[in-house]
Amino acid sequence: MRNRRTFLFAGLVLGLALVFGITTGAMAGNIRVGVAGPFTGNLASYGDNIKAGTSLKLKEINDAGGIKGQKVELVWGDDLCQPKDAGTVGAKFGADKSIVAVIGHVCSSATLAAMPIYVRAGLPSISATSTNPTIGDVAKGWFFRNCYTDDFQGKYLASYVVPKLLGKNKVAIFYENNDYAIGLKDSFMAGAKSAGVNVTGTEAYMTGTTDFTPQLTKLLRDKPETIFLCGYHPEGALIAGQGRKLGFTGPFFGADGIDNEDYIKIGGKAADNTYCTVPFLAASASAAGKEFAKQYKKTYGRDVDCMSANAYDAWVSWPRSLPKPALTGRKSVTGWLRSVPRPVDTKVLPV
Repeated sequence: MRNRRTFLFAGLVLGLALVFGITTGAMAGNIRVGVAGPFTGNLASYGDNIKAGTSLKLKEINDAGGIKGQKVELVWGDDLCQPKDAGTVGAKFGADKSIVAVIGHVCSSATLAAMPIYVRAGLPSISATSTNPTIGDVAKGWFFRNCYTDDFQGKYLASYVVPKLLGKNKVAIFYENNDYAIGLKDSFMAGAKSAGVNVTGTEAYMTGTTDFTPQLTKLLRDKPETIFLCGYHPEGALIAGQGRKLGFTGPFFGADGIDNEDYIKIGGKAADNTYCTVPFLAASASAAGKEFAKQYKKTYGRDVDCMSANAYDAWVSWPRSLPKPALTGRKSVTGWLRSVPRPVDTKVLPV
């Protein structure tokens, strides 16, 4: 299943395109955009999806002559979805004055680590996937995203998915000890309290854990009807497999961190009867979305995923028909982005 509400800032993708467009005349070479994500390591499949989406749009833009005659160049930064590596990537991007904006990071912990660097460098960043709601506070107005946040996603899981879609009431939460999963878990618990959903137990695990039997045994003692896989897909798939071996037959559910084909490859039959929220589903997309999904499959030989779609959508439009903007520099770029219409409850900080 999925949730179609995305909290996409109205006009934001056009705004990011304008980021690229305004460098015309201000930079002699290509328009350079940093892309940060886990391109190696255990979450490299996320990075591959981000690379696929951004690269597809890059080809479209450059094949059409670039932006106001300038070609666009992507600069890749591998952060492994780890805060330390994200800081290294952030420092590299921030110091490179030819980079006008960053698409990324992917994981919320990585984005939180890089944002103070981008703030000091005055470098705007848009993430297609970082859902932790506190990032905006840390970013002091230099961060944008075209995805929903966990304070929405978690409560949606608690108020709709569990009681209405699954028809369950007793939930065990198994969460990864990182910023993404902790924020998601807290939001879910708040939503569960309001919806009258019974949380039978919570257990945490560290990234890279492979044996979940002790914690699962403890959670299953209270006979939950469903288990919330609150984290990323590699560990989620292992939890599903070990849970089935311990006799759990109910449904698993998760959020966008579970939405990866490797979850099925790793989990096998144990992954059956798993549900997750995603911000994009090709079968229910608009005509433009269906065309994008068609081109994606033609290019890569696989069905499109939500991360690829959001990464593509982060710069899906550029001002080919607009007059040449009068803005130059990262600060002015970000000031323009902050002026783009957005949800009424979004805080906008002055430049």
